[in-house]
Amino acid sequence: MDDFQSETDSDYTSYWRDWFISSRGNEYFCEIDEEYLTDRFNLTGLNTEVHYYQHALDLITDVFDLDCEDDMRETIEKSARHLYGLVHARYIVTTRGLAKMVDKYKKCDFGRCPRVLCDGQALLPMSLTDNPSFKSVKLYCARCEDIYNPKSSRHAAIDGAYFGTSFHNILFQVYPALVPEKSRTRYEPRVFGFRVHAAAALARWQDDERRRMRLRLKEAGDAQSDDGMAEMELDEELARTQQAGQATS
Repeated sequence: MDDFQSETDSDYTSYWRDWFISSRGNEYFCEIDEEYLTDRFNLTGLNTEVHYYQHALDLITDVFDLDCEDDMRETIEKSARHLYGLVHARYIVTTRGLAKMVDKYKKCDFGRCPRVLCDGQALLPMSLTDNPSFKSVKLYCARCEDIYNPKSSRHAAIDGAYFGTSFHNILFQVYPALVPEKSRTRYEPRVFGFRVHAAAALARWQDDERRRMRLRLKEAGDAQSDDGMAEMELDEELARTQQAGQATS
């Protein structure tokens, strides 16, 4: 809002989208075409989700001319940012929107995967839910197929609903050439250069599972009444697991 306070109202409203896109923390967003914003079909249902919807839309499309107090203007500005984000989630799955996001993806505007073995793979923004105000934006790596939190606190505060749960998958379906080769390299734990033996790792896993099983039985109230039988069943299950692990190795 510092930019807003340093400009006159007429200057500010004349380039709202440019101001929004260029603001720090909004690097993940692309600019929505005015034709898309002025087509009411693309905005269906958003009038019930955004306060002062019409004023917010007027501000985004540079036709806002309401003379109001600063508090009211601040409220409308907040609604405009929210409305732009909700429309953005719809726009980026269109042909034009995907093309703009691909350009940003190729330039690594969304960052690179922090996993060392992914060799700096470019990331894509996504969300764990399509409902606004529930989850912040996450970053998806197509090489290791995992998700990460943004490094910057400014980006971490962005609502995930402004990108949605489907965008990153749709992008790779439309642009299959951008799908990277899956990461086949896995970190192998070693001691003085020697790989940790699989049997030792299996034994540690069995001990952990035994402790978890005892805890679950205790919470269920069965540990004291039938502890011997539960221990026998647990040992049999772990033995079967060990045999299966040895067979696969």
